[in-house]
Amino acid sequence: MTTLYVNPVTGRDQGTGSQNAPFKTLTYSLTQAGKNTIIRLSPGTYDGQSGEKFPLIIPSGVMVIGQESQQGKGVILSGGGVYQSPTFQQQNITVLLQDQAQLRGVTVRNGQAKGIGIWIESSAPTVAQNTVTQCPLAGIFITGTAKPVIADNRLVEMPASGIFLRRNAKGEIRRNLCEKTAYGMTVSDDSAPLLADNQLRGNRVGIYLTHRVKPVLRRNLLEFNAMTGLVVREQAKPDLGHPQDPALNILRENEQGDLSNETTQTLVSVGNQLNPSRVQGRVDFVAAQVATVGMGPLAFRDLEQHWGADFIRVLAAGDWVRGFPDGTFRPEGKLTRAEFAALLAKCFDLPRQLGTRFTFPDVPEGFWGAAAIGKAAAMGFLAGFGDGTFRPQANLTRIQALVALVNGLGLTGGALDGLLLYRDRTQIPSYGSQAVAIATQKRLVVNYPDLKTLNPQREITRAEVAAFLHQALVVTGKTTALISPYIVEADFYLPSFTDIEGHWAEAFIRRLASLDWISGFPDGSFRPNDPISRAQYAALLVRVFNPQPMRPTTQFLDLLPDYWGWGAIQRAYQGGFLSGFPDGTFHPEQLLRRVHLLVSLVSGLGLPSGDLSRLERYEDQGEIPSYAGSAIAAATEAGFVVNYPRVTHLNPKQEATRGEAVAMVYQALVYQGKVSPIDSEYVV
Repeated sequence: MTTLYVNPVTGRDQGTGSQNAPFKTLTYSLTQAGKNTIIRLSPGTYDGQSGEKFPLIIPSGVMVIGQESQQGKGVILSGGGVYQSPTFQQQNITVLLQDQAQLRGVTVRNGQAKGIGIWIESSAPTVAQNTVTQCPLAGIFITGTAKPVIADNRLVEMPASGIFLRRNAKGEIRRNLCEKTAYGMTVSDDSAPLLADNQLRGNRVGIYLTHRVKPVLRRNLLEFNAMTGLVVREQAKPDLGHPQDPALNILRENEQGDLSNETTQTLVSVGNQLNPSRVQGRVDFVAAQVATVGMGPLAFRDLEQHWGADFIRVLAAGDWVRGFPDGTFRPEGKLTRAEFAALLAKCFDLPRQLGTRFTFPDVPEGFWGAAAIGKAAAMGFLAGFGDGTFRPQANLTRIQALVALVNGLGLTGGALDGLLLYRDRTQIPSYGSQAVAIATQKRLVVNYPDLKTLNPQREITRAEVAAFLHQALVVTGKTTALISPYIVEADFYLPSFTDIEGHWAEAFIRRLASLDWISGFPDGSFRPNDPISRAQYAALLVRVFNPQPMRPTTQFLDLLPDYWGWGAIQRAYQGGFLSGFPDGTFHPEQLLRRVHLLVSLVSGLGLPSGDLSRLERYEDQGEIPSYAGSAIAAATEAGFVVNYPRVTHLNPKQEATRGEAVAMVYQALVYQGKVSPIDSEYVV
């Protein structure tokens, strides 16, 4: 996945879209986003005054993310623009989502006359964990042959509908709260969505069904609405349960009645909490053939809007995890090693490993988790400590969970340079490094709220364990994959620039870009054949090597502190990578030569002088300045040198290109053991 960053306060649309140089407008970032792009929005108001142009159209495969954990609090998309709908003519909307697009963690407002917040037409996007408010016509309008997932949103203070489905719309409408609207949800025409686990309270009408709709209603809560909880009109035929599939909806305390059937047909209600005395029209109450426990929305009442809710619900549906008798899951609760063993024993039934120790002196035979611990150990998931104990009551850490899953499932592969993704990689204990690399490659790692922070030594929460287990079950084919912005993607080396495909330095550029160490230009290019200046090279050195000071700062006569590269030049100088000229100047805009590039790497990394006989491999060795001979020899021995198009031509006095600088810096990282080698015919 490619990630772009947007900040309406500090960003510039002339920036690169990186975390350090974010774009200013979502409008511009959407023009730069291709498939598999995440756009992360900083808090702020995105409106006409900040430069936005409405409607905002989220292209196919693009994910826009604000503050998911707070349902978009502080990340406000406010405004509207004209959209010519194929099925509804001209509309005024804030956001349009195309197929497989996602909108998560924002607040959407459209105060214009007949304004609509989110428009979905004949596409299958995801709208999750947002707040939609103050949209006169509708918060979310779904039409055509759309099949979206609308989940975990708040739709509040709408004079008309919170969610409006028209034409042949289908899809899943799950776990949304509709409050203080005229109609919480309106389903019309020939729509047939699934409405499940939603809460509709404090509206005029909870759910309004009309025309020929055939929605499926499961576990919804409709209460305290000023008129009616559920209105069914014309030829609407809602599915309110079957004898072996009770609907489990709760309809109660709506002022003028809980259900109004205004059709000529008899509705069938199975397994709903519904008082017949508060029903208008014909309804046949049929007894369910299974126990109707856990009625109403949310199997666990403390998962509403939780980032790990989807992982937990999938595991609960498969009977892999369970909650507590009070109806909670306690997603932020800690988990002991014994409890983790019980989950492993429940989720997996793998062959026992011969010779594995599965009895422990601190796990007596009568201990409640003894059998599960024995099974998890025998399958290879868990082992004891050096003193032979298991420590069943000790809280499990995140690194222990990942190591256990990798070992028990027998997963292999995973390059160690994948660990460079994590900002806190130095906290990964040596025994877990390979396991984390494998877990990353296999998409087992789920990090909330920051993908790049692993927190390996922190005690794991019940939600995090559920997420890890879910991903392990996906790997073993026991369940299907979920879409979540918190799953760490395994492939960090996707192309991210428009002009590097087929370029000799493509692999070097892609890898450093994937590690967030280099960036391109606002037009999406990298310009690998452009020369690089001394100031630009200093910035590259500082970003990649983070040099520690070896000497004090100095004052270059041609540099002032307000120059854009002043800080990077000072750090590169202090770290021993770069120096000035004898007259006390630095010449920041002077183009860097290849010989100076290699000398700087040798100097900054402290390599000893090289064997001058190494220079004989270069047909143009006579062009190497005498002062640089031993450094070029050292760079050659260390594998820094990359020569294109002829590997035997050093071209020391030639200006270095951006592609050459990246390639040789990458080779220096290979020398340090920080990244894996790239198979290139141009590396000397």
